[in-house]
Amino acid sequence: MLEFEPIKLSDKFWIDPIVKAENSRSADYSFANIYIWNKRFNQQVAKCNERFIVMPMYAEKPFFVYPVGSGDLAPVINEMRLYAEAHGFPFTMRGVTVRHMGELNNLFPKKFDFFENRDYYDYIYTAEKLATLSGKKLHGKRNHINRFLESNDWSFEPLTPKQIPECMAMLENWTEMNRDKLDQGLLDEHDAIIRAFENYRYLGLEGGILRSGGRIIAFTVGEKISGDTYDIHFEKAYSDIQGAYPMVNREFVRLIRALHPEIIYINREDDMGHENLRRAKLSYYPEFLIEKYTAIWRS
Repeated sequence: MLEFEPIKLSDKFWIDPIVKAENSRSADYSFANIYIWNKRFNQQVAKCNERFIVMPMYAEKPFFVYPVGSGDLAPVINEMRLYAEAHGFPFTMRGVTVRHMGELNNLFPKKFDFFENRDYYDYIYTAEKLATLSGKKLHGKRNHINRFLESNDWSFEPLTPKQIPECMAMLENWTEMNRDKLDQGLLDEHDAIIRAFENYRYLGLEGGILRSGGRIIAFTVGEKISGDTYDIHFEKAYSDIQGAYPMVNREFVRLIRALHPEIIYINREDDMGHENLRRAKLSYYPEFLIEKYTAIWRS
């Protein structure tokens, strides 16, 4: 029987090599992402063969994330199914990609039902397009940046632990300014950002800050998650400063390309079902979306 324990920082030591072996462009499997969102999902983890299993809670109901890694998948799935049966909850997996669906159907034909989770599709862009904003479709983004350049005495710099107190102060100010717009998802994101800053160096995170007149007006945080993909975990800017969002996005991707020339794609994660966020992510014309599904074992 699988043995689950609450996720802790030291788990990064054994989880990272397993995630590296999976080499997925999905944002769901990075240790940092799992750890910083733990207050929201109360996650537990287990190792089975050369795969690792995450068991979060959602609306007080446990489920699994697809078991990434290497080695034989079938015995791992069977262990997960037996664990769910023994603990009295439906055997359900989330974060299942199209490739994962194929693997499950091959090993367990007609045993799973699959349901689309559009709100959790990852938006994938080419680093080159985000760094250059070239082409007619992104003309509006370039205009916003030009207006920002005309109106601001600005600078951009890598985010180091030294600047984290300033970023946290900016986050609190941003949160207070947007208090009437905050739903539970944004409140959970606020907690995840704090957790990321508190463990910034240990988690191997990178970031950038945009200043105007010496004051931080935007910050962004991310990490490399696969051989060719970089994941942007967070991006915050003052929306009343025209062009701040596209500017910090462009400058950080330029920094990423300088630090990691092997990066081809930028994952800007999902839209959580927020209409405005979906519209904003689509306005950058993603190269493709990583489809996500829920797999439920047929009883």
